[in-house]
Amino acid sequence: MKRYYFNFSVALKAVLSNKLRSILTGLGIIFGVAAVIAMLAIGSGAQREILDQIKLVGVNNIVITPIVEQEEGEVKENSQKQDEKNFSAGLNMHDVNSIKRVIPNVASVSPEIVIDTDVIRIGRKRSAKLVGVSNSYFKIANFSLAEGKLFNNYQMEKGESVCVIGSAVKAKFFSQEKALGKRIKVGSHWLKVIGVLEQRFISKKEISNLGIRDYNMDVYSPLSTILLRYRNRSLVTNTRIQRALHADEDEPGIKDNNYHQLDRLTIQVDGSHQVKGVAQVVSKLLKRRHFNTVDFEISIPELLLKQQQRTKSIFNFVLGAIAGISLLVGGIGIMNIMLASVMERIKEIGLRMSIGAKKQDIVLQFLLEAVMISITGGVLGVILGVAISSIVSITAQIPTIISGFSIIISFGVAVLVGVLFGITPARQAANQDPIVSLRHE
Repeated sequence: MKRYYFNFSVALKAVLSNKLRSILTGLGIIFGVAAVIAMLAIGSGAQREILDQIKLVGVNNIVITPIVEQEEGEVKENSQKQDEKNFSAGLNMHDVNSIKRVIPNVASVSPEIVIDTDVIRIGRKRSAKLVGVSNSYFKIANFSLAEGKLFNNYQMEKGESVCVIGSAVKAKFFSQEKALGKRIKVGSHWLKVIGVLEQRFISKKEISNLGIRDYNMDVYSPLSTILLRYRNRSLVTNTRIQRALHADEDEPGIKDNNYHQLDRLTIQVDGSHQVKGVAQVVSKLLKRRHFNTVDFEISIPELLLKQQQRTKSIFNFVLGAIAGISLLVGGIGIMNIMLASVMERIKEIGLRMSIGAKKQDIVLQFLLEAVMISITGGVLGVILGVAISSIVSITAQIPTIISGFSIIISFGVAVLVGVLFGITPARQAANQDPIVSLRHE
């Protein structure tokens, strides 16, 4: 132990006696570690931001939208007998109950009814969408309440005149007062506001690219409220019969064929790897329930799933490459400076070996010098990397995520680089001939 301690003290004195050289040697490690931590923080923040945008659509979701059955064939005269078509009740709540009851690996099901309408309050009017949903919708869409509460069981069963509004609706109609407990006219009915959703920051470009609407301008009400008070296409009324009969007279070739009770149905699956399998089972179930009438369209975020995987792979590859290159440059710098140091201290090496130092002592001395420089550079690099990440986050408004894992990895690699790149100069120093070294000028 005395020998190791003595070699350590010799190495420490050598580092401190040549401060400028030590600092220049450690600059590569300092900036390498700082670059790794900063890039990992920025990259992780960017990755999370991208994946959060993908989650707006949902990577574990199956989206079912109703369509009118497509017809194909020759044009026939009115006198000719038309082919009989299978009856379908359309996409409705019975389908929702069947999916919940029959299909496994389904976390939640969210039916929707969307109505384009106007919102009116105190002389102000704004076009918006009234969306009939259940509470599972907010969970699937990752919504959070800013204030108030969601619908309770009584309100959903009895079709109460209540609503939850988006942040933009609150800013438009309740800018100077609290919205909770107030009433707002949506279409032809007054609804009581019981909750306000947190603002979801979505740019117009993102809305266009992701194919989603501006959720901040939506008004949400229980499904039963929409079906009882606004619109239920599954009911056959005299108005609908007359409209269907006179459709050809008013606008030839245009008919109101939308008989679906629901406008959209979202199914959240337990895992992304189960999406395709569940989608196939749902397709068969709906086709059987609709008597082989394909009046629905099932879409799964397959492209989003691939994009999610590709995004992770790209970020991991880029960040790994940056980390490797940065620390490689730092290691090469250590090796070059240490080799130059060996050439400068040949006489010192010969003197130590002539008074009893062994080869392993010389190797240990130069190796400890490299490790000291690496450790010091690693600590300073960690501090600099954290500072750079914070500055970038504040000034450029880019989210950064500094993890303990990235700090441990970068620091550990820095020490490892010091060891690996310090071995060659240490061995070269130990292999010097003491007699030749003492004569060296």
